[in-house]
Amino acid sequence: MHSVTKYIGGHSDVVAGALMFNDPDLYNTLYFNIKSMGTMIAPFDAWIVLRGSKTLQLRVERASDNALIIGKMLEKHPKIEKVLYPGLPSHPHHKIAKKNAANSKYSGGSGMISFYIKGNLAKTNKFLSSLKVITLAESLGGVESLIESPALMTHGSVPAEHRKMLGIDDNFVRLSTGIEDVDDLINDLKAGLAKI
Repeated sequence: MHSVTKYIGGHSDVVAGALMFNDPDLYNTLYFNIKSMGTMIAPFDAWIVLRGSKTLQLRVERASDNALIIGKMLEKHPKIEKVLYPGLPSHPHHKIAKKNAANSKYSGGSGMISFYIKGNLAKTNKFLSSLKVITLAESLGGVESLIESPALMTHGSVPAEHRKMLGIDDNFVRLSTGIEDVDDLINDLKAGLAKI
């Protein structure tokens, strides 16, 4: 099961999903349901997905490269408590990520980075609102870099005690790196961190 809305579409302009099967009976059952109920992707949306799939490899490579460079910078930044990125040796599953990416050009990570700012929710909000290049939004996998505060946004309805168990503290930030020039992204992050 894939969220086509994310990396496969890649341009934040389609809402779709995809199921892949290696069981012909299950495929035939679900295909019959799709045909009889009409729950198929619209032709234009399918074209958008096809268009996005043609640049998927290039976009993922660039986003992964950007994420690794940004992750290294964030690890050294004095206002960052901790960085979570499988492409970095500091990640608890780094060896697994590297093994899974052994036959590719990838760093073992992706375009997704999570990190904790030294400070509270107010400092996190100040940082996020100071960014000029990276957009504050609840998505991932597009050509543009997006950043969010899960405690307030994607997981805002989750009770605080459950968020804490998941490691979603008030100073937790999630960044989906896009394909912009990495120096522009780094300068934006450094400028935002300088304001807290």
